[in-house]
Amino acid sequence: MNGGAASSAATSGPPPSLEWRFSQVFGERTAGEEVHEVDIISAIEFDKSGDHLATGDRGGRVVLFERTDTKDHGGSRRDAEEMDYTVRHPEFRYKTEFQSHEPEFDYLKSLEIEEKINKIRWCQPANGALFLLSTNDKTIKYWKVQEKKIKKISEMNIDQSNDRGSSSPAPIIANGYTDKPEGYLSKDYPFPPGGIPSLRLPVVVTSLETSLVARCRRVYAHAHDYHINSISNSSDGETFISADDLRVNLWNLEVSNQSFNIVDVKPTNMEDLTALCDSHTKLFEEPEAPGSRSFFTEIIASISDIKFSKNGRYILSRDYMTLKLWDINMDSGPVASYQVHEHLRPRLCDLYENDSIFDKFECCLSGDGSRVATGSYSNLFRVFGASQGSTEAATLEASKNPMRRQIQTPARSSRSMTSVVRRGSESPGSDANGNAHDFTTKLLHMAWHPTENSIACAAANSLYMYYA
Repeated sequence: MNGGAASSAATSGPPPSLEWRFSQVFGERTAGEEVHEVDIISAIEFDKSGDHLATGDRGGRVVLFERTDTKDHGGSRRDAEEMDYTVRHPEFRYKTEFQSHEPEFDYLKSLEIEEKINKIRWCQPANGALFLLSTNDKTIKYWKVQEKKIKKISEMNIDQSNDRGSSSPAPIIANGYTDKPEGYLSKDYPFPPGGIPSLRLPVVVTSLETSLVARCRRVYAHAHDYHINSISNSSDGETFISADDLRVNLWNLEVSNQSFNIVDVKPTNMEDLTALCDSHTKLFEEPEAPGSRSFFTEIIASISDIKFSKNGRYILSRDYMTLKLWDINMDSGPVASYQVHEHLRPRLCDLYENDSIFDKFECCLSGDGSRVATGSYSNLFRVFGASQGSTEAATLEASKNPMRRQIQTPARSSRSMTSVVRRGSESPGSDANGNAHDFTTKLLHMAWHPTENSIACAAANSLYMYYA
């Protein structure tokens, strides 16, 4: 879908299905190891180049990883081609981490503000430094991460000679040595010509070693009454927006004490609250099927995440049951719908009782827009082909053997509101391969590399990476 991929797919046919392979895991748990709440990953984000990856956790920490396999491999381009880098194993390494947020307490509202990182967004790098935004429920911070050379004290330029011929040092005073009795110095004490030769001065030199330093440049606070759900930086590199349940604010990166409220759907009386924004440019909504409304309808239709395609033409949205792909030029309905949790519809009462129905799953698109992905329960995630005519639908597990629970299921046409026919595949039932769904293990957060078929996803405190 990027750069006319949708039209070219009609003539050349959909791309072949991908075979996903395990790449790396960071923070792998051993069998029976207890997972601490603060270590659970709550945000994942690749930077624009794909050479850096950031994760945030419930303990308020941000961890950065950098890619190593794209650096200088040596040899000519022909040598690289002969080594078949089309199946190159993507490699990332730990770069640094820092404490982004701390737990706070709002005394006016008697409200605890947890340190959990809700979202991370990369900003434009400059002068070899990395910049990113991170937010918890109430406060957004702008970070600069830069390598700095370590300065060390190499020696003390102490004059070892002793004018008195004695090996014992003279009494130390504020500005040097003296052989006079203590207390002799006064304001009229003449400073020897050329200075005191044995004055202690450290010699500081810059070593070849470097250290990564994270520094908070700006703090954007006190602009949201409700929990911040998302932040998104603008293509101009100067502004970003932040959104809670009822408001959207516009910020300038260099101005932390002022923001502009651009959307506000909070009514004077909260009892009159509706989910509809009165003044909108476009409204993307799929009409309900007649007679399908139930107690759970609005809950499962609540959108938990949206992503724009790289060319800005399409929007991918995730609700509890499905993934939907929208064309921004056509708001009558989605051009494709992919069933993710349809098999859980008979269990909605149980999911409501254990609060699983309120889980917020994220979604992502490949850089070329030809595939979409999202997470599910039992640490499973699903990858669908988004090109016209594609029947690709893979179910993978966040483990070292992602294909362990792969099930081949027949694809079926999704209900389309237009003549653009797309295809999705329904998620396998909980007993399709003898494994029941585990609602305590859920894959909520994932990100697709901007230029390659590489996915990073979080299973509790473990970061898994796959490539195809």
